Amino acid sequence: MLHRDLRQVAALFAETLQNFGTLFRGEIALVKAELKENASRAGVGLIMLAVAAILALTATQILATALVAWIAASGLSAGLAALIVGVALFLGAAGLLAAGKARLTSKALFPTRSIRNLKRDVESMKEATNVRS
Repeated sequence: MLHRDLRQVAALFAETLQNFGTLFRGEIALVKAELKENASRAGVGLIMLAVAAILALTATQILATALVAWIAASGLSAGLAALIVGVALFLGAAGLLAAGKARLTSKALFPTRSIRNLKRDVESMKEATNVRS
């Protein structure tokens, strides 16, 4: 009877190790997927930064044109209109810059969900081994 129990323990231990291996492979796949998602978000952030730079350059050109038009014109209507457009583009660039920068923080790129799941799995394994000991 004692030998049968030892074989069952060995089989249970092997099954447990196999299940832990499957669990960790799944968690590693989750980490990879989350890192890929975060890299995609970083790519979008970089595109936003590039668009913000283009808009800022355009806004600077329009503001310069507005200043020239304002100085050259005796009336303010054409220059004021160009100034309003330039300020609006500049504000748009500032908004895109802020949004793009927020997507590139190290906290936003860190795989927090996967780390949280791994910690929970380790705690579950600790509890499972303590209960059966």
